[in-house]
Amino acid sequence: MLMLSAWLGGVSGAHAAHAFTGQAFTGPAFTGHAIAGQVAADRSPTVAPTEPTGTARSVAKTDSREPAGGNPGRILFILASSKVHGASALPASISFGEVVHAWDTFHAAGYSVDFVSPDGGAVPILDAYVSKEVEPRLKDGRIMDGLRNTAKPAQVDPARYRAVYYVGGSNAIYGVPEHSLLQNIAMHVYERNGGVVSAVCHGTAGIVNLKLSNGQALVAGKRITGFPEEHEDQGAAYFKEFPFLIRKTVEARGGSFHALDGNQPYAEVDGRVVTGQNYASAKPVAEAVVDVLRKLADRQPGSGAAKR
Repeated sequence: MLMLSAWLGGVSGAHAAHAFTGQAFTGPAFTGHAIAGQVAADRSPTVAPTEPTGTARSVAKTDSREPAGGNPGRILFILASSKVHGASALPASISFGEVVHAWDTFHAAGYSVDFVSPDGGAVPILDAYVSKEVEPRLKDGRIMDGLRNTAKPAQVDPARYRAVYYVGGSNAIYGVPEHSLLQNIAMHVYERNGGVVSAVCHGTAGIVNLKLSNGQALVAGKRITGFPEEHEDQGAAYFKEFPFLIRKTVEARGGSFHALDGNQPYAEVDGRVVTGQNYASAKPVAEAVVDVLRKLADRQPGSGAAKR
């Protein structure tokens, strides 16, 4: 059953369900600067070889209808299943707004979206993670059917996807970062499909353990953002359950972590890795992913009308 009970004590400042107010990056070229409300980027995406799309096994569906404007591919949303913080009884949740704002952006660009979680099935949604702005979308069957019926990792065919998107929330740091099958899916999309790995807010926790086929950490040498530990309520009970700290771990893996003070939207684009700092960054992250995929498709040799 989908958890819809309100509990404010375990909600960090990142997910106080505030409305998106920033301007997303929409320009034809990366800015090269970290500016609030825009996307910071200093490296253009590189084209990697793509594989033919494989036959799908059972994958959760969000909408049986194709998005307007055709379908350039599929995006896989990776969510956490945990209903509590670590070994405690403190309730935890996905960030519903980070799902909605990204889903809207991908759907408008013509992409289909599927959901996967470590346990499959329904993921928890606390009232405190549902702003007034997105509350009506709790009745949107295209999204809610997917959140109630997420696929298990073993049911996912990674060859189908152009990008993965790690959703944040207070539970994002539990069960996802160490999940080997989810890691394999993400790296198949990145290395074998030539796709994009993206994450927002606490969702960045999901990418810290990803490794390239040569054993190097995905984040090594890359500009990364996410919700930094200095913005957490470090005296709160939930914080004591964190198995690791996002900034500290990214830096330990060789990444260059960047974040702004405050709640302004902020995203980093480094090649085919796109990350956002906070709740307000979900839409800019999704728009940046769409932009990167468009540039990659344009660079594919011999690409015609049907570009992946």
